[in-house]
Amino acid sequence: QVQLVESGGGLVQAGDSLRLSCTASGRALSSYAMGWFRQAPGKERECVAAINRSGGTTVYADSVKGRFTISRDNAKNTVYLEMNSLKPEDTAVYYCAASSGYVVSRTTGRYDYWGQGTQVTVSS
Repeated sequence: QVQLVESGGGLVQAGDSLRLSCTASGRALSSYAMGWFRQAPGKERECVAAINRSGGTTVYADSVKGRFTISRDNAKNTVYLEMNSLKPEDTAVYYCAASSGYVVSRTTGRYDYWGQGTQVTVSS
């Protein structure tokens, strides 16, 4: 079993950038495909980005394509979400999640392990 801890959230202004990190313990991160999800108040949790085990394949939600970049460093057991040109509508709790599957996916049900989340607030 893997434990996930997110960090890097905060309060920023529209147009700013943030980098979220998710560090794994208990098992090697390379054993999992990874995803970054977010959930705003009153909305369903959505996957904004996902990456396969090697880091060679990534997928993004249309709402963040071109602004967000997911990456991973398996040697450091860490996955990142670089967020640029942030908008107020990006405000949410951001979660990282690990999937035991081999295929990169944005489907919530494919993810087995979740972090506790980190708040990102973008002011206008």
